[in-house]
Formats: sequence, C-alpha cells, structure tokens
Amino acid sequence: MKRPGGACVLWVAASLTVPLRAAQVYRYWIEPCSEETAARSGCDPADAELARWALEAWQQVSAPELRFAAADLKDARIHVYWVGRKPQLYGDMHIMYLYGKKVWVIEVQPDLAEFGPRMAAAGRQDRLFRDTVVYLTCLHEIGHILGIPHTSDFADIMYSFQYGGDVLEYFSRYRRALRERADIRTHPGISEADRKRVAGLYASH
Repeated sequence: MKRPGGACVLWVAASLTVPLRAAQVYRYWIEPCSEETAARSGCDPADAELARWALEAWQQVSAPELRFAAADLKDARIHVYWVGRKPQLYGDMHIMYLYGKKVWVIEVQPDLAEFGPRMAAAGRQDRLFRDTVVYLTCLHEIGHILGIPHTSDFADIMYSFQYGGDVLEYFSRYRRALRERADIRTHPGISEADRKRVAGLYASH
C-alpha cells in the first residue's frame, strides 16, 4: 500500500479506536485504481463507487448530522486503500496520525483468489458476486469507524467470520437480492440490529 511521502504516521489498533462524532462532515479519500494498484491488489476502477455507496448507506442510517464528503488525500479523515496478498483478510480498519491529525484507514482486498477456491470460482463466474464482496467489506469496515463492534449474528453486516458459518453463503445471500449492480444502492445490506446499534450511538448526539 502506498503512503504519502514524508508523512509521519503512528498506527493504533482498531480495538482502541473511538467512533466518529455526529454534527460533523467527515471527508474521505478513496485510492484510485491505477494500473499499478490493480496489478498489486486486483482492484477495478469501479470499486471506488462501491466504497462510496457503502459510506452513503451508513450515512442514511446513522444520524442526520453525520455526513461524508469526498476530499483530497491530505484533507481527508477517512482513507480507503486497495490491498493485495493478504490471504483470508477481507478488510481491516485502523487509525494512523497523518499530517498532525487522526485518520481512519480502511484496507480492502478485492482479489477473491486470496479467499480460497470456492470464493475465487464464485467471483470468476459472477462479476456481481465479486462486487458484492467488495461492497460488503467496505460496509463492514466503515461500521467499525462508526464504533460498531463485531457481532455473532450471521444476519448482521458486523458479523465476524471468527464465529464460523458458511462465508460463501454470507455473501451469496446478499447477492441473490440483486439483479444488477445498481441495485446495491437500494439494498444497503445493513440489518435491523445494525441500525439499532448505530442509532444508539448517534441518536442522542
């Protein structure tokens, strides 16, 4: 993953992070899928749209005062990067201090070949399944930025695979609700329990 040249960074574990606060606009930057980045990570130029849709989905269910807006790298508080060669790691979220301010960093691995033969085959046979995995991974990691912990409920976007379950079915269930890529915008993939958790964090702010 490329980092801004000359920047002083300090990494903080995700478990120590604190959620965003309402009544603010949080600016985000999504790494462009250049040829170099695509060769390294397997990203697609259209993946940035999936990340934006994930931000929009959480914005709709969090709080009226909480908003996300695109920005340049140096001005953004949320960075999304496309990473590769991390077997079984769909995504990650952590904090770093960059240019003297706290930045939430999301890393998403878009290459399904890293997740075993079943996932790889599903992605090769169905492009929309592949986009489903990228979108839901972005959605999950943004949930952590909002302060929502992992759950053991298979229906939740914040479900953790450490609890077991059929990972292929987890993504396939959402995929079956889609007819075309644009349907992702009308099927946010956030469970009622997820909605209640985020409302509990932000409703009184």
